[in-house]
Amino acid sequence: MDSLSLARLDDPLAAARDATAEMLTQRRRHFSLPQPFYNDERLFQLDIQEIFSKEWLFAGLTCELPSKGNFITLEIGDNPVVIVRGNNGEIHAFHNVCRHRGSRLCVKESGKVAKLVCPYHQWTYELDGRLLFAGTDMGADFDLSAYGLKPVHVRTAGGYIFISLAEQPPAIDELLETMENYLDLYDMDNVKVAVESSIVEQANWKLVIENNRECYHCNGAHPELLNSLQEFDDSEDPRATPAYKELVARKQGEWQAMGVPWELKRLGRRNRLTRTPLLDGTVSMTMDGKQACKKLMGRLPSPDLGVLRILHLPNSWNHFMGDHAVVFRVLPLGPQKTVVTTKWLVHKDAVEGVDYDPERMRRVWDATNDQDRRLAEENQRGINSSAYEPGPYSETFEFGVIDFVDWYSERMLENLGYASHLSLAEG
Repeated sequence: MDSLSLARLDDPLAAARDATAEMLTQRRRHFSLPQPFYNDERLFQLDIQEIFSKEWLFAGLTCELPSKGNFITLEIGDNPVVIVRGNNGEIHAFHNVCRHRGSRLCVKESGKVAKLVCPYHQWTYELDGRLLFAGTDMGADFDLSAYGLKPVHVRTAGGYIFISLAEQPPAIDELLETMENYLDLYDMDNVKVAVESSIVEQANWKLVIENNRECYHCNGAHPELLNSLQEFDDSEDPRATPAYKELVARKQGEWQAMGVPWELKRLGRRNRLTRTPLLDGTVSMTMDGKQACKKLMGRLPSPDLGVLRILHLPNSWNHFMGDHAVVFRVLPLGPQKTVVTTKWLVHKDAVEGVDYDPERMRRVWDATNDQDRRLAEENQRGINSSAYEPGPYSETFEFGVIDFVDWYSERMLENLGYASHLSLAEG
């Protein structure tokens, strides 16, 4: 028996891998995915192994690690990760697993430490992952250098922290360079998280992303959001009206004169950046369209900058205005369970109660998040039915969903080793 056959015998998901590849190569494009992609435990495990453990994920923000020893944690499936600011200001990421008997090192979501100390037996690690202390009972010949923390790939750009659990992550340099350019004026090292929320949605993570990638549902579901947000994604949106195109041209001229980046930037299907106008006369995603924070972010010259939208698949979308930003992170918890974390950012010198009211700032997206949660959960309940079968997407209203599902299908097939089967069935 060859080594590949032996490896497959050791893989409890071998049959699921083959079935997944078969479903993806046979699926009808511009249709939703077959039912198992939204509710099957084995396919969820493949999502963790082949998407969330191999792609670059948005993990957090550099402003959350302002000084040496500050850390944040997150979990990618069953893989706990800790991200920490090191002695010289560098940012490190590690598997949050002690090299002694595997206990988690950092059990809080965030904090500050002098060293990373395991709470079980007090093995102590430097902030760069080196094992410093394991007690005297390990023997005189115990080699500390052989038991450092296992690193996780980490890159930063524009105030964002990306991690990858892969041995060899995909290319990300173009995204990092673009993020640096588009977020330079926001001076992201000098912002702070004004308020944060996490909600658990009883729905598959792909349904959460699909819901975000279209505004087909907005008129019927998001009255608060549509107080300021234009339904159109950009001037190339096939639904865009002449009046909207005129507004876009006028605002782009203003932004160009101010030196503010606005061009639509597509980096494959995975990443997308574009600045689009809010409703004429509004400057922020608030109930009245007025500034939520009196102090503008970074070095921005005006509050009237529309909204810079940033998409990063598989787990983040973002809205940057002149006065504040709203950052979203999606992490799967189970086949039908997803946590969505929202962070509202302001200039670090903005004073709560003077420059901004957190409740006023978060009202629109608190309402929108809850509305989207209910939509995704009802979507999940319907998909679980024996009556479900893949349905057609609107190429006019749901082109963003089509792009996401195509990206997911391509990355899953490639990561499963079926790169030669990337031609998808037309339907």
